[in-house]
Amino acid sequence: MARIDLDLAHAYRPDPVQDSDYALLPLQMSFVDGGAYALLGPSGCGKTSFLNIISGMLTPSQGTVKFDGRDVTAQTPQQRNIAQVFQFPVIYDTMTVAQNLAFPLRNRGVPAARIRERVARIADMLELKDQLHQRAAGLSADAKQKISLGRGLVREDVSAVLFDEPLTVIDPHLKWQLRRKLKEIHRELKLTLIYVTHDQVEALTFADEVVVMSRGRAVQVGSAEALFERPAHTFVGHFIGSPGMNFLPAFNRQGQLHVGGLEMGAPTALPEGELKVGIRPEHLRLAPAHGPGAVPSAVLRLQDIGTCTLLTAQAEGGTLKARLAPGTPLPALGDTVWLKVLDLRTCFYRDEQLIAV
Repeated sequence: MARIDLDLAHAYRPDPVQDSDYALLPLQMSFVDGGAYALLGPSGCGKTSFLNIISGMLTPSQGTVKFDGRDVTAQTPQQRNIAQVFQFPVIYDTMTVAQNLAFPLRNRGVPAARIRERVARIADMLELKDQLHQRAAGLSADAKQKISLGRGLVREDVSAVLFDEPLTVIDPHLKWQLRRKLKEIHRELKLTLIYVTHDQVEALTFADEVVVMSRGRAVQVGSAEALFERPAHTFVGHFIGSPGMNFLPAFNRQGQLHVGGLEMGAPTALPEGELKVGIRPEHLRLAPAHGPGAVPSAVLRLQDIGTCTLLTAQAEGGTLKARLAPGTPLPALGDTVWLKVLDLRTCFYRDEQLIAV
């Protein structure tokens, strides 16, 4: 395994000048030896370019890639000793499952006894041991992708294993099983794993640290809890959560915070001028009329989603969504309710960046 240090930027066009010219804006980042990471963001945000630079399939236009302090920027994936698992299975259909799993080891001259031991272990982890002697051609897409995952994991000496949206072809019912398996494998084998996905559930359940990306920029790096409770940027608040964080425009003047057309005392020291308040639907609560920190809102929609009722209401300055616990007395459509937007878990933003309070 290796510690990976990045200090780079990348543009596909020559002489980049403005942010939009870059596929990856300048960044400095480290991945510790044995860590589990996810690169999370919408399509086109730079995740795959990022991953390909780590692997050596793409050379950054600026800066360096270092493995354990050694500059590997000009090295190939083979020289970096990287294993990569792609979105679609990369296997040999004419070989058996065992032969596919053994192939990376045979290429490196690993002794036969060690190959058998390693193949058996990985097959057991991925629940492929009953299919070891079957030809890959006759297997389902799910099983083929498991083989592809196994080929990436079977080597013990890799610097890192990189996954580029590997569960895309997997049946949704089985995705949670494979995510759990990958987590177990990481804990047991202590491999450095970097996982690209646009699915927040995959990222947050798999990784110890998640890199949230937007328009070529690494917006926030943190644990699932940090990304949910304290989004460093409004984009993270929108992107993480279902539904995402609520935001309302605000204005602070001499300790008086104006939100939703009302003046209320600022709960903490805040900078003067235009701000945004952000609160998760899970933390937004119904409050008594004219209650402290609450704003009036007209009920637009009530959706029973089983575990809760999702209330959508229109406040001055924006739409608010609240998850109401079972048993909460529900208003009628069109009613005015008061929603408490100022809470211990409310976040405050200036220029889309979280204000440290």
